[in-house]
Amino acid sequence: MMNSSEQPEHHYDLDTQIGFRLRLAMQRHAEIFFNVMETGLTQAQYATLARLYLVGSCSQNQLGRSVALDSASIVGVVNRLKASGLLTRTRDEVDRRRMIISLTDEGRALVERVIPLAKQANEATLAKLDTAERMMLVHLLNKLTADDS
Repeated sequence: MMNSSEQPEHHYDLDTQIGFRLRLAMQRHAEIFFNVMETGLTQAQYATLARLYLVGSCSQNQLGRSVALDSASIVGVVNRLKASGLLTRTRDEVDRRRMIISLTDEGRALVERVIPLAKQANEATLAKLDTAERMMLVHLLNKLTADDS
């Protein structure tokens, strides 16, 4: 067994690993988001509602991809939001296999009410960064998450 002053042959510093740092940042943002968002919406639920607000009705599959949720996760989110009366799910008239997801009037009103809260959570998450650092962070994250196909 190594004592704490010895280094393993292949030193590994978890604290410098991008996945670990991103997870810490995400956990911090999730806590801020939860504290600011008075509605009890999760980040995934908010993203789903906000995307529908921005793009209008779309297929459940498209919606999941656009908010970075796999098919099983988007089904769960849609089911919960539908049960809350915030969206509807109907069969596509052309392709009966597809489900079309739409905001209800109640869902639209909720999104309009909570957009300022989401902006507040975003601002609080980035509060330690100046404007240039914020722009650089977003630029680098966009670069890391860009589709290379």
